[in-house]
Amino acid sequence: MTPSRRLLLVHAHPDDETINSGATMARYVAEGASVTLLTCTLGEEGEVLVPELAQLAADQADQLGGYRIWELRGAMDALGVTDSRFLGGPGRYRDSGMIGTPANENPRAFWNADLDEAVAHAVDVVREVRPQVLVTYDENGGYGHPDHIQAHRVAMAAVEAAADAAYRPELGKPWEVAKVYWCCVPRTVLQHGIDALAEVGESFFEGVTDAADLPFAVDDEDVTAAVDGKAHVAQKHAAMRAHPTQILVDGPFFALSNRLGQEVLAVEHFRLVKGQRGPAGSSPQGWEDDLFAGLVP
Repeated sequence: MTPSRRLLLVHAHPDDETINSGATMARYVAEGASVTLLTCTLGEEGEVLVPELAQLAADQADQLGGYRIWELRGAMDALGVTDSRFLGGPGRYRDSGMIGTPANENPRAFWNADLDEAVAHAVDVVREVRPQVLVTYDENGGYGHPDHIQAHRVAMAAVEAAADAAYRPELGKPWEVAKVYWCCVPRTVLQHGIDALAEVGESFFEGVTDAADLPFAVDDEDVTAAVDGKAHVAQKHAAMRAHPTQILVDGPFFALSNRLGQEVLAVEHFRLVKGQRGPAGSSPQGWEDDLFAGLVP
């Protein structure tokens, strides 16, 4: 029997899913929803935080992508997610690296992907899974990473194409995604994290004490949903630890290769960009507390 609630998340690299939406994924799995993760690359260009695995890096053995497949499996086990896929299959698209790096020029880089081809791969998944809700990034990919931007483009184009009966009928029956959300972090939440780090003598960005100075912070009035995953924060921590080449976890904080501390968020936030906003939850801001809010089961 197909679960009545179906969620599809489109992320760029292994570990993005856990950082941005791990608690949300675990919550909906626990509630009996179908949760599908579609990851666009293997994250081959990531820096390796485990010294004894340094030789896996792109400028050495270039085997990090395969290792991160294994890490992602561990993270999904921690979150309870059983449907995890790669866009076009594992290794079809390569990590493009940060903007302006030589990795951007690799012909296999996701940044250079044929958009029509990549969208068709995504439509195939949308029409099979038939999600009511899809989660991805905003048009800047949250913080400007080429693969995040491309994931946004592919996901948004796939939502439109999947609903078009004239588009690639061989990919299955048309399906209209009812609600699309973009991951985000409100300014007030970022400020709380900055202040919490300061209390233990750490900093997020050197010299930054005001979240208003962070370009990826989203104004609270633009946020539409806050999913409470506090009951599943231990699973999110475990999923983060399943990505040891990329994430350092220290108590309630974590850091990536930039070594800049961030707070592990148990409440994850989103912006509704397609569909009707559902009833407000209990937050003082009037945000939805359920991504499926307002949808008929």
